[in-house]
Amino acid sequence: MLRLRSACLALLLSLALTACSTAPPDGVRPVSSFDINRYLGKWYEIARLDHSFERGLSDVSATYSLQDDGSVKVLNRGYDTRNQTWKEAVGRALFIGDPATASLKVSFFGPFYGGYHVIALDQENYRWSLVAGPSRDYLWILARERTLPAEVRDALVSKARSLGYATDQLIWVEQGR
Repeated sequence: MLRLRSACLALLLSLALTACSTAPPDGVRPVSSFDINRYLGKWYEIARLDHSFERGLSDVSATYSLQDDGSVKVLNRGYDTRNQTWKEAVGRALFIGDPATASLKVSFFGPFYGGYHVIALDQENYRWSLVAGPSRDYLWILARERTLPAEVRDALVSKARSLGYATDQLIWVEQGR
């Protein structure tokens, strides 16, 4: 848990020093008609761009729950394949503006926030999402199940590629535990 927290701190510090923004990258638009209550619960990480704070982790998931103050509790969990232990990090997310727009800022440590922008979403069933950070270096494909149908996965990758993300560098996360 300490390693994951330290890595999250390093990420947030680098975001603060380099991007200094929680806004999505130019040309990337968060979805509208977003319903946080439908988004709450557990999501499995299907794919991601590589980052030190998740390096070596399999079976990654994120669980979102609404807090009394209107913020969203974020529980990230993953299995460290090298040390054979589970790692967790708890954060807090706040909407940047209108809660009907899927654009939030997330903090795992103090005043440092990183952007969390849902840029594609199964708005009918909330079964999958494509999430971006404040730059094109941050991208995740999430799903309610441990796998995604190939046609959905391919469509999300295609959308990400059309927005300028390096989809050839995606890491496909093992979800076997």
